[in-house]
Amino acid sequence: MSKANIVFLNNKAMAELGAADMSAVINDVERVYVLNNEGDVIAPGKCVMRWGKTVEDENTLGRINAMPGYIGGEYDMAGIKWIGSGPQNYKKGLPRASVTIILNDPDTKLPLCVADGTEVSTMRTGASGGVAIKYLAKSDAKIMTICGAGAQAPTQLEAALIGRPSIDTVYVYDIRPENAERFAKATMEKYPHIKATAVSDIEAAVRESDIIDCVTLASEPFIKGEWLKKGTLVMNMADYEVDNECVKRSSKVVVDYWENVKHRMISTVALMWKDGLFKDEDLHAELGEIVKGAKAPRENDEEIIYFNAVGAGIMDIAVTARCYKNALKDGKGITLPYWE
Repeated sequence: MSKANIVFLNNKAMAELGAADMSAVINDVERVYVLNNEGDVIAPGKCVMRWGKTVEDENTLGRINAMPGYIGGEYDMAGIKWIGSGPQNYKKGLPRASVTIILNDPDTKLPLCVADGTEVSTMRTGASGGVAIKYLAKSDAKIMTICGAGAQAPTQLEAALIGRPSIDTVYVYDIRPENAERFAKATMEKYPHIKATAVSDIEAAVRESDIIDCVTLASEPFIKGEWLKKGTLVMNMADYEVDNECVKRSSKVVVDYWENVKHRMISTVALMWKDGLFKDEDLHAELGEIVKGAKAPRENDEEIIYFNAVGAGIMDIAVTARCYKNALKDGKGITLPYWE
């Protein structure tokens, strides 16, 4: 009987193998959008194990999600993302999210790799924002407001600067002002050409902004559609962060995966759909349709565009598959006998 090995890749190995390369991750995410649109994926959806009974409970007590899938194309890999979210972990000096990814051979179905996917998850979420900005933001966008100065903020900004190098002003808003101050300072140290400012007046920041990127745990909207200027891209990247008027005023409503958005049922457009205020036919496109060229991206500088992303495990599988193949080529990671 043949033997089978399994490769273990910890967080350091994954970073060395390309998980921390935002340009490469953006390329992975774009390819996943296209492959998904072409039907070259298997994405059964997300299984959510929640603590508590309400959204408020979940945002306090946390959850663990299982996200299986298969991604075709040049990746040709099956796997599962297993992600724990502990909102109170910061009190213990621990990261809010911890991710383990298992890759399986799509032929034999045997596991090939167990990898830390914590950075993968953060990077691919940032990359999703970067891809959205590439296709949906004004070509000369200069002012960006980031709402939520947590783990997602640095990768959202990094990806945004790849999508729109013209950005030179960043406003940072957080319910914990000290977090906003810390992130603004770190931003200017990393990107000297950017003026980053922590703000308490979110309305004033939004009224100036070309891009508004929300990565928070908000359970009530704090961005109002009446504040949006013409040409704004509103990015609802996490929870219930923007009001209905942001969607109503938008010339185009774009999402990453519409069925996933409705299943997650936590973002503004999903809740509007539930209440009959937004219909399937009102959706302009999934982002993959735009990347592939089947639907129009931004067409002028007057359009207000709303984008909502919930993500999918196939993104993490694609990034991890690339890193795993690099590990085999470079001889990195810890190889263990799985079947003897």
